[in-house]
Amino acid sequence: MSIAYLNGAFLPLDQARISPLDRGFLFADGIYEVAAVIDGRLIDSASHLARLERSTAAIGIALPMPVAEIEAIQKELVVRNGVDEGLVYLQITRGADESRDFIAPAGLTPTLFLFVQHKDFLASPAARDGIAVATMPDLRWKRRDIKSVGLLAQTMAKQAARDAGAQEAWMVEDGFVTEGASSTAFIVTDEGIVTRPYSEAVLAGCTATALNALAQESGLAVVRRPFTVAEALDATEAFIASASTFCQSVVRIDGRPVGNGRPGPVATRLRALYFAFARQTGV
Repeated sequence: MSIAYLNGAFLPLDQARISPLDRGFLFADGIYEVAAVIDGRLIDSASHLARLERSTAAIGIALPMPVAEIEAIQKELVVRNGVDEGLVYLQITRGADESRDFIAPAGLTPTLFLFVQHKDFLASPAARDGIAVATMPDLRWKRRDIKSVGLLAQTMAKQAARDAGAQEAWMVEDGFVTEGASSTAFIVTDEGIVTRPYSEAVLAGCTATALNALAQESGLAVVRRPFTVAEALDATEAFIASASTFCQSVVRIDGRPVGNGRPGPVATRLRALYFAFARQTGV
């Protein structure tokens, strides 16, 4: 039985109980993070915890403990669950409130919940063969830089992508790709690796940030600008980045092949560089 953490206690996941009056449940008033685990160690932990601090501060939730203590809980969950490759999910909400008022009363105790998932990254068939994406109108709110638990638009986009035979959705606004439903979007052109600059319109991806740095350290040009779906279809390669996929080639967009319809050399190289980075820097 998987061991989770809830508000100060490690306990079997099926025994974790959160109040139905929790504002995360009633209002999506909360923040989440997902950190990868390779070889039993957290990957890019400092980046994820810094983003957790930024997101909670943006909506006015005070972390119940320093991030170093949160990281210690994550590590303990990895050990207790014997996770070699996988993910640690963390969610913090403003807490339970009997009034169900849009304006939360002062002094609520935040709810902190973590659990783990086992996942095979190295032998992923999607990494070997690439994935398809389907483009969707971006229906989300305007503060996408905040990693909110309010994921209805992304869920709807993912379901529509699945129905179209794709594994990820690319959100499109004003003719430009913003990002994936749960990933950062990249294309490769004559300019180099093209990806959108960070702003309130997109989430600053931790894995994407690491990939950008690794690319530049390896002499690959990274161009920060928006790109259109038409540009993506004309690109030599496309790929996504996230904590749960790392660097994954996109071989079809809306049913049309990208490049030769196979994972390309740039994404393949970056994936290898990221795995080396992960193994060197995991904690």
